[in-house]
Amino acid sequence: MKVIVSGSLAYDRIMDFPEYFSDHILPDKIHVLNVCFQVESVKENLGGTAGNIAYALKLMGGAPYISATIGSDNHRYFEWFAEKGISIEGIKVIYTELTAGAYITTDKGDNQITGFNPGAMKYSSELDFSQLDPARSLVLVSPGNLNDMISYPDQCRKKGIPYIFDPGQALPVLQADDLVSAITGAKFLIVNDYEFDLILDKTGLKKEELLGRAETTIITLGEAGSSLYLDDSIVQIPAFPARKVVDPTGAGDAYRGGLISGLIRGLGVEESARLGSACASFAVECYGTQTYRFTPEEFAQRLQSVK
Repeated sequence: MKVIVSGSLAYDRIMDFPEYFSDHILPDKIHVLNVCFQVESVKENLGGTAGNIAYALKLMGGAPYISATIGSDNHRYFEWFAEKGISIEGIKVIYTELTAGAYITTDKGDNQITGFNPGAMKYSSELDFSQLDPARSLVLVSPGNLNDMISYPDQCRKKGIPYIFDPGQALPVLQADDLVSAITGAKFLIVNDYEFDLILDKTGLKKEELLGRAETTIITLGEAGSSLYLDDSIVQIPAFPARKVVDPTGAGDAYRGGLISGLIRGLGVEESARLGSACASFAVECYGTQTYRFTPEEFAQRLQSVK
């Protein structure tokens, strides 16, 4: 089965400021704010939903096809994908833009100031649906170009292609009608508990109405695991214990990669979700979203740690 991961590719540039922002900002001068924070270091991490999910799926033995855009500064990402054996065939290069990037400065008190440049993400990845076999394709629509997030579910429905809708951090900018349309007919809706409540608030739907829109709804609950809403039943999926929680960023994307790996192997939803939960437990053990590793033996051992 061909798995198309639609979403974003981004560079996260993280800077550490060894003092407190508040010591350098005068409250009575905020209206004429002009400050410079001299940082100690800059770390650049590979990120973006499409990159993170594709990385997890590849670790799980899958062969993701990424549908996303990237900028003229693509060399580091492309070198990484080549090293990991991840195809760049479906990635569109926008040479007039930089790759989407988050610029995050963290002070001594863990306060953050973040700037985000969508860059190449402003452009559609232009996925060619005419080349997809509905019987042998699965499309994951994750946060990325807004028009793609709106139009790709519609094209999937028209062509009978199963798709997973994962609105995530794009929820604040998605309109209620577009959300309802994208969710309706999805094979899976996957969100965390806060995002599920936000969808209810934005759309005005009741919980039962929203759950009836997708074939299966998965609500992730952090350290409490996840809940599957399938065929009028609820199945609880446990969280798998990490050796040490270092950075929860990207755990949700790892969950999605693990989940998809089970689905394309023909496993049931519950068993696939357990793979996703186990994969996420490795992601939180490392700083960054594409830095964790595991051997098949280590994964099997983790999977067996919770019955």
